[in-house]
Amino acid sequence: MGKRLIVQRRGRGSPLYRSRPWLHPAPARYPPLVPVTLRGRVVELVHDPGRWVPLAHVVLENGEEFWIPAAEGMYVGQIIEVGPDAKPSNGNILPIGKIPEGTQVYNIEVRPGDGGKLARSSGAYGIVLGRSGNKTIVQLPSGKVKEIPNDARATVGIAAGGGRPEKPLLKAGAAYYKWSAKPHVWPRVRGVAMNAVDHPHGGGSHQSPSFPTTVSRNAPPGRKVGHIAARSTGRRKG
Repeated sequence: MGKRLIVQRRGRGSPLYRSRPWLHPAPARYPPLVPVTLRGRVVELVHDPGRWVPLAHVVLENGEEFWIPAAEGMYVGQIIEVGPDAKPSNGNILPIGKIPEGTQVYNIEVRPGDGGKLARSSGAYGIVLGRSGNKTIVQLPSGKVKEIPNDARATVGIAAGGGRPEKPLLKAGAAYYKWSAKPHVWPRVRGVAMNAVDHPHGGGSHQSPSFPTTVSRNAPPGRKVGHIAARSTGRRKG
């Protein structure tokens, strides 16, 4: 009897595929929405093994504390501003509708008050392109252009840790420890490289996805591999 596929084992929720909460110092999110502008102080910059960007521990003047992905150039003791009247300078947090066009921002909220969802990885940033009514047009790191509500917050600057992928891993052991802190499985074996009992694409005298490679969108886990609900495969004829 063959083994279960990765998608089946992942759905079971075993520790291998779950995020390790003890690796995270704290949730990285903005404080709750307030109508006033507060000043905060960066008390420490810490390494978060569960993510690829350092965290900044900020204490506001009202005593509230929160953690956010650090900005490039942020330092311990830096005074930042959080609120609608904050200046659009490096490290400050303010509604994206009040950030000038052409400014680099990161940790962008999709909905006001969600804590930040977009452009949070190391070296990531979006660019404010313009306004359209009550929405702000932002170009994301992927190049996609997205409309964000003006009340959604963002941090001015670039997420720290840029240039991380430029260092070569050099050996498989480095990749092993790199992915051990993440809820991913590594290494990931191709289905066509497996035996027929282990994967629907396995077996055969050469490595090629078994025909047909299209499966129904309602196929059960274990069979739902390859081109899901594809209209056609192969070279176009005619």
